[in-house]
Amino acid sequence: MGASFTALDWSIVIAILVGTTVLGERLAGRQRSVRDFFLGGRSLPWFAVAASIVATEISAVTYISLPSVVYRDGGNLHYLQIVLIGSLLARLFVGYVLVPAYYEREIYSPYDYVAQRLGERARGMTTALFTLGGILGQSARVYLTALVLEVLLAEELAMLGGWTGCAPLTCAVALIGVVAVLWTWIGGIATVIWTDVVLFCLFLVGIAVSLWTVHHALVGVGGGLSEALVEGWRAGKFDVINTSTDLSQPYTLWVALFVASWGQIGPYGCDQLMAQRLFCCRGPREARKAIVASIAAVGIIAAVALVGVALWAYYQQFPLSETSAALVAERPDRIFPIFVMEVVGPGLKGLVIVGALAAAISSLDSILAALSQTTLATVYLPRRRRELARRGVSEEEDDPEEDARTLRVSRSLVLGWGVVLCAAAVGVDRVADRYDSLLDLALAMAGYTGGALLGAFFLAFLPMRARGRGLLWSAPLSVLAVFALAWHEPWALDVVHGGSGLLGLAWVARMVKGDFDLRGTLALLLGLVAVECLCRYGALPGGDSLPWPWYVPLGSFVTFAWAFLMDPGDEPAT
Repeated sequence: MGASFTALDWSIVIAILVGTTVLGERLAGRQRSVRDFFLGGRSLPWFAVAASIVATEISAVTYISLPSVVYRDGGNLHYLQIVLIGSLLARLFVGYVLVPAYYEREIYSPYDYVAQRLGERARGMTTALFTLGGILGQSARVYLTALVLEVLLAEELAMLGGWTGCAPLTCAVALIGVVAVLWTWIGGIATVIWTDVVLFCLFLVGIAVSLWTVHHALVGVGGGLSEALVEGWRAGKFDVINTSTDLSQPYTLWVALFVASWGQIGPYGCDQLMAQRLFCCRGPREARKAIVASIAAVGIIAAVALVGVALWAYYQQFPLSETSAALVAERPDRIFPIFVMEVVGPGLKGLVIVGALAAAISSLDSILAALSQTTLATVYLPRRRRELARRGVSEEEDDPEEDARTLRVSRSLVLGWGVVLCAAAVGVDRVADRYDSLLDLALAMAGYTGGALLGAFFLAFLPMRARGRGLLWSAPLSVLAVFALAWHEPWALDVVHGGSGLLGLAWVARMVKGDFDLRGTLALLLGLVAVECLCRYGALPGGDSLPWPWYVPLGSFVTFAWAFLMDPGDEPAT
């Protein structure tokens, strides 16, 4: 490949990262309690929260992988159906239905809401699901950004790898993790949100620089960017609506209307990664404004897709070198980083890569704050309350020393989860080749547990008798069902057998203790047989699996239905 990262590019990247860190710390203010650290004192303006939602949603997966989806042969804008229809309907549902329910209580997460309706054990289950889903989904996003850095900073990472003995990919993951942990450590969610506002602006700069570079390069051969877009239109790159009824296609009009609109309620309203931001607003009206205003993400995602059209037009005129073509053939998601490296000029290159780093870091620091909060609420605080109660200390007492202690634990959790997520990101490389693009990979990873979370929340939200005990069984069955839907290889069948065996043994142990339930036993057997059939016979004609948009709806149905089948509803799972 041609060019390399220059001293000017490094200066721009470092200056922006340092400036963003200082600005985020100043705007966040001093954190005196856990409420300040995880809710920003419930004093953050709606426009900042909206920008943070957009910055978190538009991760490096969108920023880097979506252009490659549009660029490749047969690529188009079908993905925008999911954004234009599915996520729009989901945001409106969250803003006008879920937000008022959340603000009726002083809670820190949707899982606190689940606990109040279904019991503490249900909170533990939903927290475990969120933790697993967050690690899977966000580690894929960090992995993609590390791949980008491998291309852009090949020499620097090779040198760093020589010093540390680590692979370049591992060094790239560590670099992203250090910055994300630092930003979350400094000021909790308030720092995360205010830095996300800056990162939101950096996305726009990176997109603008990329489009301007293509325009400038194509002016010399006639027409510039406008002519490139016309050529893209003629080639079908601007096709948005796909009315195909082929179930193997993830981006169709029917999937967007009936599958994605249902499935997207989970990420926006029931997943702490996004929902935590809504809890930081000054009230329900402000939170509703934030989630509705975040519809601006649609325009930015469309602009990112436009970069893919521009790249296609550019390389029609200036074909890839043999070396670069080989890199793209090996992994198509590399096309945008290669363009940045070879075509974007010094200085501007730094702005584009800061946009990619911003996309990755905004997602990672968000999940760090969310994982730390849920771990604190589920594991540390209940034990600490019991310990204080034994000492005769009232929970209502205002104790600055206790607040400071809890704040230290919160920051330690941020560091611990940072290490776990970075380790998981390195491990994503083992499954990445199964997916057509890393965009599909990242979206699929979160879907394994997203359905169980959404189903649990509907159990808590709907005005009916609590089914908390049934949730403890239906949620893991849901995760197993989604896995069986996605994988059909012999090894996957072994995983299904192992998971089914563990669920069966746990159920038998419950009955041995005297809690015999014929209806629940039959329901569990029915569920395990259905999971077995999904894994053995669930592949579509041609061997394809149902694509990722189906994961959350299927998982939520299994969770909801089997919670009723396996729980008489006599009492919550406290």
